[in-house]
Amino acid sequence: MAVDDSQPLIQHLMELRSRILRALMAVLVVFLCLVWFANDIYSFVSSPLIERLPAGATMIATDVASPFFTPMKLSLLAAVFVAVPYILYQLWAFVAPGLYKHEQQMIMPLLISSSILFYCGVAFAYFVVFPLIFAFFTATTPDGVQMATDIASYLDFVMALFFAFGIAFEVPVAIVLLCWIGATDPQSLSQKRPYIIVAAFVVGMLLTPPDMISQILLAVPMCLLFEVGLLVSRFYVGRRVKPDSSQEDV
Repeated sequence: MAVDDSQPLIQHLMELRSRILRALMAVLVVFLCLVWFANDIYSFVSSPLIERLPAGATMIATDVASPFFTPMKLSLLAAVFVAVPYILYQLWAFVAPGLYKHEQQMIMPLLISSSILFYCGVAFAYFVVFPLIFAFFTATTPDGVQMATDIASYLDFVMALFFAFGIAFEVPVAIVLLCWIGATDPQSLSQKRPYIIVAAFVVGMLLTPPDMISQILLAVPMCLLFEVGLLVSRFYVGRRVKPDSSQEDV
């Protein structure tokens, strides 16, 4: 009897292992496709800073192996970014059998929208935030100081911003989910708007480098996305209710 009871758990663990392996294989395949263009990818990512460096200034590598490993690291991270939709699909495929039909119809749009919002956050960081903050940094460099950024330090800096903006742009999805499961409602969130605005600036301070520009550029979109999530969530209040037994999937 105990052996029989353990079979479902073993099957779920094997299914989870299979899904994780598929996600890792997807990342590996994308990485192998991108690794040949590692230097080009790094040049693309570093262009917002390079274009604003003073005349004659360049980026530097303070570690012997940085010119090789830093572009490789970026290619691996880029492979994860590219494979995000497939990774989320594997997550959905794992949890879908345990959901009701109306829940399955809800989860897939949320996964798609979360992927789109994540990419929008990354694009916003690259095309809007980077030019502004790098122009500010180069313009405020003290006289007699040559700005020469290490390539590894630059990668850590921009990846932190990519991650911060990608996660911050998930605010509408988080609000819809909270209202869908009944944890809160739009009216309650609307009343807490002043506290949420303050919280957005605190999050911007914690997730971004210690400069006011990037903090504001993260907090303001979060506040706007909060309003979008508040508007959309009105259509999903309390929708995650357990259906009657007659509506359950067999």
